Amino acid sequence: MPSISQKGRLMPESPIRKLVPYAENAKKRGTKVFHLNIGQPDIKTPQVALDAVKNNSIETLSYARSEGSEIYRTKLTKYYANHNININADNIIATTGGSEALLFTICSITDPGDEIIIPEPFYANYNGFSTASGVKVVPVISKIEDNFALPKIEDFEKLITSKTKAILICNPGNPTGYLYSEKEIEKLKQIVLKHDLFLIADEVYREFAYDGLNHTSVLSLEGLEQNAIVIDSVSKRYSMCGARIGCIVSKNETFIKTAIKFAQARLSPPTYALIASEAALDTPQSYFDDVKAEYVERRNTLVSELQKIEGVKVANPKGAFYCVAELPVDDTDDFAQWLLEKFHHNKETVMVAPASGFYSTEGEGKNQIRMAYVLKIEDLIRSVEILSAALKQYNS
Repeated sequence: MPSISQKGRLMPESPIRKLVPYAENAKKRGTKVFHLNIGQPDIKTPQVALDAVKNNSIETLSYARSEGSEIYRTKLTKYYANHNININADNIIATTGGSEALLFTICSITDPGDEIIIPEPFYANYNGFSTASGVKVVPVISKIEDNFALPKIEDFEKLITSKTKAILICNPGNPTGYLYSEKEIEKLKQIVLKHDLFLIADEVYREFAYDGLNHTSVLSLEGLEQNAIVIDSVSKRYSMCGARIGCIVSKNETFIKTAIKFAQARLSPPTYALIASEAALDTPQSYFDDVKAEYVERRNTLVSELQKIEGVKVANPKGAFYCVAELPVDDTDDFAQWLLEKFHHNKETVMVAPASGFYSTEGEGKNQIRMAYVLKIEDLIRSVEILSAALKQYNS
């Protein structure tokens, strides 16, 4: 029998999607499943984006440019200017989702055996794409006791070796919802300049910063032009996860020219999705104001309800729409599967993401889960009620 590659064997399963078969089986048994496992907002997609596809008169659906249409990228520069990021269209490559942007970035700046430092817990695909590229993730651990704040700068510096090529952050964070302050971003700037590294920032949740706090982009800092790379996407911003349009943004000309070669190899991002994404840029600010207010209310509800459960510890997210909770169980992978396979509360259960998949350090996050507060308030309250009942039965 032909053998599978070493990197294929090492490729981690998605902590978000690996339990889907169990959820589907639960539904077949007549159990309603509340999906807190995945960041799929129930917020409506802006109508202007949907209409751009629905009312289009295209007769031949042709390839787009590998880097995305010039009209889309030019329009994007105006969006970024409104966020204190001054770039031109040549600094942007449109990609098939933020995931492809991450993959192209890692492929462009690393060779097999190189290292990327990432504060953990982190978005699970960082691990997957690094594995696929033969790159080693070097984790620096942030703690739920500190609300997942940026670890000390000394913790980063002691991990830097001759193989280190970049520091990668998600801001605001997935899965923690942590929002890095301008001071913290400035500290990271000093590290990457000192050691001549890239600073990659996944900023797909830029719009979702709460409690009067502001988001600081790595591209807004002077002196970081050759080191900063931003990963972005329309998925969460406009509730357009299925469009699969993201982008890479950087003022480093050599990096962009390298990444374009990977973009050319996959031909082009999807044309209809580019059309929808271009139209979405006309979404009024009131849309984001309403969405942010809704997520703040959902966050407050989920956190306050979780705090009522004995033995549960929960971080208070300042952005995005996720939170990490520590449960009074030894293994949340087992617990999450049990919720779907063997438990229901009045024919209802919840699906959560075991947090161990958001860590690369062996044994970390085994008693944690990530929950996405992308459901309406009453569903979040019911979900926590189910979770509370499940913990009592699981631990009995």
